[in-house]
Amino acid sequence: MNQHIPLAERIRPHSLDDMIGQEHLVGRGSILRTAIEHGRIPSIIFWGPPGTGKTTLANIIASHLKVPFFQLSAISAGVKEVREVIAEAREKTGAVLFIDEIHRFNKGQQDALLGAVEKGIITLIGATTENPSFEVNAALLSRCQVYVLKALDKKDLVQLMESALQKDVYLRAKKISLKETEALLNISGGDGRKLLNLLEMVAEAITGERSAIITDELVMKVAQKRIALYDKSGEQHYDIISAFIKSIRGSDPNAAVYWLARMIEGGEDVKFIARRLVILSSEDIGNANPTALVMANACFDAVNKIGFPESSIILSQCATYLAASPKSNAAVAAIGEAMSIVKKTGDLPVPLHIRNAPTKLMKDLGYGKEYAYSHNYENNFSPQEYLPDAIAGKKLYDPGKNAREEELRKYLRQLWKEKYNY
Repeated sequence: MNQHIPLAERIRPHSLDDMIGQEHLVGRGSILRTAIEHGRIPSIIFWGPPGTGKTTLANIIASHLKVPFFQLSAISAGVKEVREVIAEAREKTGAVLFIDEIHRFNKGQQDALLGAVEKGIITLIGATTENPSFEVNAALLSRCQVYVLKALDKKDLVQLMESALQKDVYLRAKKISLKETEALLNISGGDGRKLLNLLEMVAEAITGERSAIITDELVMKVAQKRIALYDKSGEQHYDIISAFIKSIRGSDPNAAVYWLARMIEGGEDVKFIARRLVILSSEDIGNANPTALVMANACFDAVNKIGFPESSIILSQCATYLAASPKSNAAVAAIGEAMSIVKKTGDLPVPLHIRNAPTKLMKDLGYGKEYAYSHNYENNFSPQEYLPDAIAGKKLYDPGKNAREEELRKYLRQLWKEKYNY
């Protein structure tokens, strides 16, 4: 066996009995195991965190069924590659197509699969870390059985490491023992593949006369030197998106694009990044540059169509534009103040003159009476009261101190005079 093959690949299970964890799927008597043992499986979507065995299960299924097995990655494959596999599968019987990270396929790519799945040309096995209800086309999803893989618990992860130390010929030769495991478990974040890669990295650092004992101290020393950590579901996920957002808020496009690159290299979901940019465009820029929201929304639409790797260019353009834009949180402050008032004052009555009056009774009760239609007045403005009496004259929107909102402030002052103290 080639030592240069990653440890996770060298010890990948080849049977259901060898799998660690996922007893609800591969345990004796489970629905999936029964289907595999009977030699007939439906098209499947495996949904679960990274490193929980999705790819392993797909390989075991194909091996057990003894059918042609095709594998594509949604990161690198497009419609062309999908169609080529389907064309080849037409010439074979019972072909299984495994697509890793199927959530990264856009609608066109997923649609290319649909006909082949419907006609039974292929049995599809898709793997995703994202909720398939949101990320997989409804038509394709309806033709697949979704199986949820659970994050491996501490017991499973320790067992995985001990199994690797016993079974792998290279690790076994080092006679390594696990004295402490907390650092290994914390850094890997429940990802079995990441855990094995880290274990191998630490094992390689043990050389010469050094005692072959793994401690937390040794793990941290090796990890800090050798790996750039990014756990999409863990603490660093939140730290890096926080750094990204705060860099844009702080008008630093250089830091913004650096943290963006960290997320992209870490395999962060393109939609997650784009959604945060849409939120930020209103939260931190708002009326200081209304085009920011248009830009961010266009970015979200574009990356959904394109996917990685080209989406990195679109995200970079949007992030640097937002970072270089003037900033204002006036819209955030306005809705925050308004919601605070609503919670304190409850359902204050709508002034009669701005109520809707669709019936004669309502009109008789004064609904809509004395409403001044703004467009009938000079500058399309009538200085009537729009707030409930209890909070009349309360200023909620205070334009930010930037060129565009100063113009808004000037305009509002011209209209409302001293009423709102603009």
